[in-house]
Amino acid sequence: MATLYTHKDSNIFKTWLLMGVFFAIVVGVGWAISWYYQDQSILYIAIGFALLMNVGSYWFSDKLVTAMTGAKPADEGQFRELHRLIENLAITAGLPKPKVYIVEDPAPNAFATGRDPKHAVVAVTTGLLSMLDKTELEGVIAHELSHIGNRDMLVMTVAVVLAGFVTIIADMFLRMSFAGGGNRDSKGGNFLAILTIVGVILAPIAAALIKLAISRRREYLADASGALLTRYPEGLASALRKIGSYAAPMRKANDATAHLFISNPFGARAMKGIAHLFMTHPPIESRITALLDGREAR
Repeated sequence: MATLYTHKDSNIFKTWLLMGVFFAIVVGVGWAISWYYQDQSILYIAIGFALLMNVGSYWFSDKLVTAMTGAKPADEGQFRELHRLIENLAITAGLPKPKVYIVEDPAPNAFATGRDPKHAVVAVTTGLLSMLDKTELEGVIAHELSHIGNRDMLVMTVAVVLAGFVTIIADMFLRMSFAGGGNRDSKGGNFLAILTIVGVILAPIAAALIKLAISRRREYLADASGALLTRYPEGLASALRKIGSYAAPMRKANDATAHLFISNPFGARAMKGIAHLFMTHPPIESRITALLDGREAR
């Protein structure tokens, strides 16, 4: 029988299953290119570049994300209730109080970032504060604190590193293959070379889809963890329903930070058609159903 606890355990398992598939793709791409060129040095260069770029982004994530989203520190006098709510929930979750930021935007949304709980940031939009009541806001903040407690920034950074590696190495391979060379001399070499080229072309697409799938699983996990923190899943479900009804995008919505927000920052219109396949977030309706099913099963 489904409960919030089984939702949480299921999403942890599915996240690591996806990560296992991700690593298998990376190993497969590495092996194929090593066979094709009989030279592993290109792999080491690509790995080093991907690690340098993405680990740097992870280490300075709080500063980078707040700058990209236009978030500003929330004045403790002006936003006293918000500070108090976040502090109380952080104590309940066993986390240090994160830095509190505000984004001047009518679109209701929120995000958490930071490399660890000691360097964490929770930001909410002015639209979110004006739209939600206290129990709904508590549900959203609990969701964001769950991202911090679950170390989702670390998980997503690993996913981004792997996806970046696959994309970079595929691009380098294709550029070099057009210039000629490669292992085609052995028996069946031409056939295997074609399979290698096709596989490397498709690998970045598969990597991107797995990265997005991991992001969606972490949203389900944060929903369940947040509901367990407040012991009131209806609050988060109601908040998600209101957030999902807002069609317009955020003013500074961009693909680089989209996965951090509680809801797609491109608005409800972005959830239509083939774009559904490339969403960083699961459908709002599915998240609400998971929360309320968990309530009804207890």
